[in-house]
Amino acid sequence: MELTIFKERENSTKKIIFSGSTVADLLQQLKINRETVIIIRQQEVLIESEPLDNGDHIKILSMISGG
Repeated sequence: MELTIFKERENSTKKIIFSGSTVADLLQQLKINRETVIIIRQQEVLIESEPLDNGDHIKILSMISGG
């Protein structure tokens, strides 16, 4: 399936061929640590087990922490 991915950290958007089915699969394919990002689809925060669909537009936002 094809997804459109926006990565906030790189300020870039690109289409990818995705061979998995869930948010966890996507993060693994992109080699992104799941504890450092928030995944958004249509203004909704997704959990790792959420299924993804062909044509989805996904935003990968970096979590910010401070102290």
